Amino acid sequence: MKRREFIVALAATATFPVTTAFAATNADILTVHKDPNCGCCSLWADAYEKAGYRVEIVEEGDLLAIKQKLGVPLDMQGCHTAVYRGQFLEGHVPLEATRMLESRTDLAGLVVPGMPAGSLGMGDDPSATYDVIGVGKDGRTSVFLEVRPKI
Repeated sequence: MKRREFIVALAATATFPVTTAFAATNADILTVHKDPNCGCCSLWADAYEKAGYRVEIVEEGDLLAIKQKLGVPLDMQGCHTAVYRGQFLEGHVPLEATRMLESRTDLAGLVVPGMPAGSLGMGDDPSATYDVIGVGKDGRTSVFLEVRPKI
């Protein structure tokens, strides 16, 4: 291979992912619905942005209506609700759970009930212990991921 052909091939390879694989659609945006006064929601969204997600924050006055529309169980609601690729993330869902969710089209979304100390956005403590609950499109719930200290 001649030097010029190599450079052209290299340039084509380097630009291909930027123009196709990373061309985000609206479905690729993590839309975070949050109370304007909540700081932990912003910390959670910042962590997703730092991990490479395209994040859009929407300040909401009536989060309950959004949660109901998406099918978030009333007894499991957290402080913010995000939508990513048609599925919801309720509360302080960790990054690894969201990555795992991408292959689970049977689920409407994931929930971390309440605001567990040490969860993402709530101190990010590696010794935190809590569960991530999967919510099926039929409304059934089950433990999706157990977050436990890494020993």
